[in-house]
Amino acid sequence: MSAALGLYRLGQVDRQIDHIRARLDFIQKTLENDAEMKTAKAHYDNASQENLRALRGVKDAEAEATALQIKIEQVEASLYGGSVKNPKELQDLQKDAASLKKHLAALEERQIEAMLLAESADTELKHAKNNLDLVQAKLGDEHKKLFEEQGDLTKQIESLEQEREATLAPIESALLAIYESLRKQKRGVAVTEVEDGACASCGTTINAATQQNARSQKQLAHCPTCGRILFAN
Repeated sequence: MSAALGLYRLGQVDRQIDHIRARLDFIQKTLENDAEMKTAKAHYDNASQENLRALRGVKDAEAEATALQIKIEQVEASLYGGSVKNPKELQDLQKDAASLKKHLAALEERQIEAMLLAESADTELKHAKNNLDLVQAKLGDEHKKLFEEQGDLTKQIESLEQEREATLAPIESALLAIYESLRKQKRGVAVTEVEDGACASCGTTINAATQQNARSQKQLAHCPTCGRILFAN
């Protein structure tokens, strides 16, 4: 495999990512320019975060109460199981059990409060979602399509990022550094094909020796005019 082939494949993936990101930026700016949509979306995002926090609060309270109940059961097992005979130790166990039960009662109150908070947060989230849906409907199909496209493009980006990681694996770090440097200099296009004996990016004729170098497994060949890495089949 030529040294340029891996970079050429990486360049293809990067160009797709760049194109999708540019489109996502455009969609985001279009959506953000609508003040009503921006407010409704912010309300929905905040409600989502509050709902998640409330649900975590319920789970934490439940976990803490469960752990305390287990501890109470262990203390009562020692208290009533007959293994402890010393009156002082039995008295201490009774005090521990009473203290733990008092703490459990307070925890159960916190559990109820957490559940009420979660219920309120869920109601607010549903309200925010309904409001967002109404605003989206009012803005018509254009924004709806943009939201749908935004979701599809985000999934494509995730897939391409995984593909990029796999493409990066066999590329030497020194070659990658050259590639990244050229990408910054050449508007995102670091590698170009040799087509019909010429650089596909700038049209410069590439001599036979340079074309042969572009097929090399160890070294890179560059277009004498635009400086991009050349890839030749």
